[in-house]
Amino acid sequence: MEEDFARAVEDGLKLSKRLVHPGGGPAPRPAAGMNRAAATDLSSLMPAAPMAYAVVVDPAAVDSPDVPSYQPHVYGRLDPPALIPLQMREVDLRVDCAAGCAVAEVTVRVRWWVHCITGSRDCHCRVVVPMGEQGSILGAEVTVGKRSYKTHVIDVEDQSAVNITKTESGGLSRRQFFSMTIPQVGGGENIFATIRWSQRLLYDNGQFSVDIPFQFPQYVNPLPKVFMKREKIELTVNTGVSKEVLLQGSSHPLKEKSRQGEKLHFLHEAVVENWSNKDFTFAYSVYSGDLSGGILVQPSTLRDYDDRDMFCIFLLPGNNKKRKVFRKAAVFIIDTSGSMQGKPLENVKNAMSTALSELVQGDCFNIITFNDELHSFSSCLEQVNDNTIEKAKEWMNANFIAEGGTDIMHPLSEAMALLSNSHDALPQIFLVTDGSVEDERNICHSVKAQLTDRGSKSPRISTFGLGSYCNHYFLRMLASISKGHYDAAFDTGSIEGRMLQWFQKASSTIVTNISIDATNNIQEFEVDSEYIPDISVKCPLCISGRYQGKLPETLTAKGYLADMSEISIELRVQHIKDVPLDKLLAKQQIDLLTAKAWFCENKQLERKVVKLSIQNSIPSEYTHTVLLQTILEKVDQGQQGKQKPKKNSSPNEQSATALNGLTVGFGDTAATRENLTAGFGGIKAPEKFEMFEKAVGCCSRLADCCCCMCLINACSKMNDRCAIVMVQFCGALSCLACFECCTLCCGGSD
Repeated sequence: MEEDFARAVEDGLKLSKRLVHPGGGPAPRPAAGMNRAAATDLSSLMPAAPMAYAVVVDPAAVDSPDVPSYQPHVYGRLDPPALIPLQMREVDLRVDCAAGCAVAEVTVRVRWWVHCITGSRDCHCRVVVPMGEQGSILGAEVTVGKRSYKTHVIDVEDQSAVNITKTESGGLSRRQFFSMTIPQVGGGENIFATIRWSQRLLYDNGQFSVDIPFQFPQYVNPLPKVFMKREKIELTVNTGVSKEVLLQGSSHPLKEKSRQGEKLHFLHEAVVENWSNKDFTFAYSVYSGDLSGGILVQPSTLRDYDDRDMFCIFLLPGNNKKRKVFRKAAVFIIDTSGSMQGKPLENVKNAMSTALSELVQGDCFNIITFNDELHSFSSCLEQVNDNTIEKAKEWMNANFIAEGGTDIMHPLSEAMALLSNSHDALPQIFLVTDGSVEDERNICHSVKAQLTDRGSKSPRISTFGLGSYCNHYFLRMLASISKGHYDAAFDTGSIEGRMLQWFQKASSTIVTNISIDATNNIQEFEVDSEYIPDISVKCPLCISGRYQGKLPETLTAKGYLADMSEISIELRVQHIKDVPLDKLLAKQQIDLLTAKAWFCENKQLERKVVKLSIQNSIPSEYTHTVLLQTILEKVDQGQQGKQKPKKNSSPNEQSATALNGLTVGFGDTAATRENLTAGFGGIKAPEKFEMFEKAVGCCSRLADCCCCMCLINACSKMNDRCAIVMVQFCGALSCLACFECCTLCCGGSD
């Protein structure tokens, strides 16, 4: 699907050569790498910033809306349609970072111009938004002329909420992309859009950083003499702690406008020659020589589904270089069923080789591959040294062969048995799979019982899901009950990088068995996850929940270090009003509660997820996300992007389009049994271009009316001269058709 999208953009860039800009100049050439000779790298055509595309079915509609030009007529239609990137006239970026919960809320306001469709025609326009680390859409609003479109979340069980007229895909093959289609946008019209999403802050060695996709290609820049390009970026950082904040760098020139306690505000605003050609990044560190943390508290609001106050407990690992990491006794369980064949298994093997190289002296490990059968690298845990690591890599090369079915419980039991005697190290299981099995709830119950029997030294199970056919809520629940880490990759290109990040987080534990002293004077103290994960050097710990009563000024978090000594961390309570904790933490809460609802088969938890999803406009498994259309009142061109819908329009009077593909589902056991390998976005359909099929116009329709036998009989009765004339005539028509096709695709310049 990703390749299909890139090829559609490639076709759109070729079509855009037909455009003539004011002053008679041709359309700007794509940057190097976009021409035919270097078009093999399709990844460069994927959006790296919020983009809008004209969906072109009829190539004859491609023309400048302001200055119509003479264009050679083009016959036929494009199937699949081409995507022409629209030029951008305005862009504003606002980023609100909350370091305590390690989440950023991103808002982009942008205006596109349909510069490639003649003024008398219209086309659909597709808006595509790439989101950053673990991005989740929070809402989108689009205004075109007198029409307004807005994403809206409705209950799956409430069929009367809106009138859904049609369905379209709301996502691409990668989960960090969001897309929606705006129908029938006229040539020369402006598209005003406001898109909001949340994404995780990156953390490494005591440093927080945010990375926003903000690389606009050269061909979305309007002519500088016609439009003045003003770029605006606002950044707000709420550290949540009163410690010193050290700025580490920024990709764009930001000026510090204010600093009030734990809150910092930065601004960049300038007239630019070209739109940003690099991602917006910002990094800072909170000075702390050791473990630290705090509690952010937000009172409930009138629109809140729960009348209890909300809290977020965060613990920062700090940058104490002397802090020891737990020794590891690691068992890697790798799915080698038939569906893993090709790039998925190859990327997993590369990630495994790197992970083994990062084990240190004192660690021990083993590798188990599973399909219908089990294969182990060794019958026991092997000590880490150069010899065993090299043998393990050779064993993987010989045994990582994709074949057979999927059986998860058997290898888990084998790994638990291997780790039963690892008293001097932290036992860890790393499970990688792309499939779903029918006994997943029984697996969770069985593992939970075994972990309870083993107490504080129970194995941590970290899970990694590949593609969309595995049950990611099962993997998330399995990791939660064992205090492990969960992650996933939804496209083959990101498997290796995400697996390494996942392994590094799970294998760099510095504090285990954490408990929070929150029983005094606090009623109904409820944590979203009943199992508190360990603290890792590579990521801060964030725990959210609800409470009723009055919190003391400080609470205490306790845990155990690598030398088994106890540590206490004082947590200062901070009441906040300007940080929307409910929205920033809603995605994390929805994922945890959905996993619990699936595991317990609890309808009350499902209804809680529905309320959270609707309240925060975040997609969930128990809700539908739709795109509502509203007709606006009188439209002032200067205020077009700020216009509000009519007051008398109720939801069920508005037309709605369902947006699919925004959630991962609960796995596909049927696809797993059949060993389907299309869990990364589907199998690419063969391309078909009607333009080339219909290029000969009426002659093709005439040929369709004649069967092959009639044509043979007619030709057999022709004399030689008539046959020569017919061949020359057909050859001339074919040359004309090929010439027009070449003019369209190559602009006549190649």
